[in-house]
Amino acid sequence: MVGMTTSAPRRRSRLPLVAAVVVIALVAALIGGEVYARNRVSQCLATQFQNDLGSKVDVDLGWQPVLLSLVTKSFSSVDISSDDSRFGPAQDMQVRATVNDVDLETSETSGGTIGSSTADVVWSTDGILATLQQQGIGSVVSGVTADPGAGTLRFDIVGGLAALTVAPTVSGDTIDVRTTDASILGIGIPTDLADSVVGILTDSLTTFPLGMTPDTLTVTDTGIELTLSGGQYQIPPAQADSGEQALSC
Repeated sequence: MVGMTTSAPRRRSRLPLVAAVVVIALVAALIGGEVYARNRVSQCLATQFQNDLGSKVDVDLGWQPVLLSLVTKSFSSVDISSDDSRFGPAQDMQVRATVNDVDLETSETSGGTIGSSTADVVWSTDGILATLQQQGIGSVVSGVTADPGAGTLRFDIVGGLAALTVAPTVSGDTIDVRTTDASILGIGIPTDLADSVVGILTDSLTTFPLGMTPDTLTVTDTGIELTLSGGQYQIPPAQADSGEQALSC
């Protein structure tokens, strides 16, 4: 009788320990699954969006749980960033974008859809100069300075002997780049040169990612800043790059 009364409590005392082990195992499994899901979805979204942004992108899923989203392929909001985006000929654009109501149900002709999007874009004078150099006129244009008070960009030609000044502004759903001054020692610079600079700037500020259009453009001390927004957009199918297989969400 004594043995029976002492062994029962011992057996019962193990139950909380077993329950704790089970709970810990379940929590660990959920955490591990969430980490895997976040990595998988981040890579998948980066693959889907990098074609539009013209470069590798970073994806931030915030605090939303991803395990369920991995099953439904739907995300309420996703933040995307790139420090080397290229729109048209543009070089070194910094983009911080937020896309809402993301649905990654894919088909042969679509990588999914988004409901709306916004973005902040920064294009520095160094990036603008690098763009001109990439397009073959960097040897003529020696420097770029921004004048936030006048809302203009000044391009020094041939070491400052000449100057071209332009004013970029938002006009409807597009950006207009207007020449305000073009002179060399008081004499007009060649029209072809001015047209080339304006043309490269215009091409760089014409096509934006995810179907977005410009809302505002501000000339700052260091370049220009844009705010963009867009509505419903169909994501193009992900393309494999350099032999790498595109991820399927």
